[in-house]
Amino acid sequence: MNKQTILFDMDDTLLYCNKFFDMVVDQFADLMEMWFHTYQIPIAEIKQKQAEIDLQRVEQSGFAPDHFPQSFMDAYEFFSDMTGRLKSEQEQRQLLELGRSVYGHDIEPYPFMYETLTQLTEEGHELHLYTGGVPQVQMRKVTEAGLERFFADRIHITRHKTTEYLDSIIRNNRLDRKATWMIGNSLRTDITPALKNGIHAIFMPALQEWAYNNVQVDTEPQGAFLTLSSLAEIPDAIRRYTENAATG
Repeated sequence: MNKQTILFDMDDTLLYCNKFFDMVVDQFADLMEMWFHTYQIPIAEIKQKQAEIDLQRVEQSGFAPDHFPQSFMDAYEFFSDMTGRLKSEQEQRQLLELGRSVYGHDIEPYPFMYETLTQLTEEGHELHLYTGGVPQVQMRKVTEAGLERFFADRIHITRHKTTEYLDSIIRNNRLDRKATWMIGNSLRTDITPALKNGIHAIFMPALQEWAYNNVQVDTEPQGAFLTLSSLAEIPDAIRRYTENAATG
């Protein structure tokens, strides 16, 4: 099989991420419901306001570690102002600590992550990691998961994953677009940019998806556009496609 270049997203493609944020949001909503109990604000409304604030900030300035805790603070202030309930510095500190706790969890790989990366490496493919976020936070995950052995110095981290940034990776590394793949869970930041750059794409839907990632794909694929449910399916899917393309 021809050597392929394969770019992997990390959060919710190789390592679980969203479920930890969801757990912390549940704790936040429970606290808020308790504090604002007499005002009878539905938990769903509390969660919706926090998600709205968080999403707006990410769309404006990308990923930063203080955004998520600050969304708790902003939602708290919103409901305090709305109800007239007095604000408490102790409650605000508690919310900031709760929001920051999401970055301290142990990493949890998706099933077959190591086996899949090992197989692709042994088959001679060149693997890249392309992830969005804060470099210190993302590199901590890379190190804890032992991913350097698969990606070496081919690790690309940016606050904003965009079509232009992906294009710069392709150009700077002189990648052959006809033999390059992007694999990820985000239609917004993985799949759409890949298709716009004329490379192959494999969509790996997350079980718990963040609203930010859900967009309509309106770009016509110039190569493969596959949807798979397990990392273990990737090597065979790439092999089948490249073999069919070579004989077709």
